[in-house]
Order: sequence, then C-alpha cells, then structure tokens
Amino acid sequence: MPAEISDLEVMDRSDLLALWQHLFGQPAPAMLSQPFLRRFLAFELQSRRHGGLPRSAQVALQRGADQKPRPSCPALKPGGRLLREWNGVTHVVDVTAAGFAWNGRAYRSLSAIAREITGAHWSGPRFFGLDGKVAR
Repeated sequence: MPAEISDLEVMDRSDLLALWQHLFGQPAPAMLSQPFLRRFLAFELQSRRHGGLPRSAQVALQRGADQKPRPSCPALKPGGRLLREWNGVTHVVDVTAAGFAWNGRAYRSLSAIAREITGAHWSGPRFFGLDGKVAR
C-alpha cells in the first residue's frame, strides 16, 4: 500500500481498487472513475494521517444523521385554505388540484402569492406559517 498520497497518481485501476479494499474492508462501488478513486483515496489517506475530523464535527454529523428530514413544504390537499393577515388585510388562499387560488387568480406556488401580497421575495410556506406540521 502507498506510503504517500503522491503514489496514487501512478497506480492503475486494479491497484486503486485493491487499496480501497484494504482501507475500507469492502470492494469499491462499481463504476467509479480512476480520477474519483484517486481523490477519494487521497482524502482518506490524508484524513487517517492527520487524525480525521475533529470530535465536534463528528458529533455534529451524527446529530444531523439522527434527525428525520424535515419537509420543506407540507403536502396540502385540494380544498384546504390558508389565511394570512398582512398590513391589516386578511388574505385567503385556497389549495386547488393545480396549485393555489388567491384573489380570483390561479398560482403554481405560494411564493408567487407572497410576493404579490408583500411586494418582496418571501418563501411562500414561511410567509403562510407552514412549518412542516399540518393539522389534520
């Protein structure tokens, strides 16, 4: 196995695959290009030589892996209605099969409606208070 990262440049594909097997204890995923194998193996060798990630980074990564992904916008069913008060005016948005309806016009996104209401760029789900939890 190479003593230096620079040795990777002269290794052929079979040598790179053997090094992968040695380092990770399993075969490399199929269809990885030689340049990618070299970069990945160089990173792994460098990481092992210098002690890997700091403990704080490892903890942060594990914490993120333990969390369930949060949907960016909850699924809204046609027939639903969103209410939002803005500058003393209550705005009512109906959820339709094709998107949303507001003030007699059809829209494909909540963000477009929020932009019309405020005159500024807003995240539509955020503007309407959707946090990924829909009351049922």
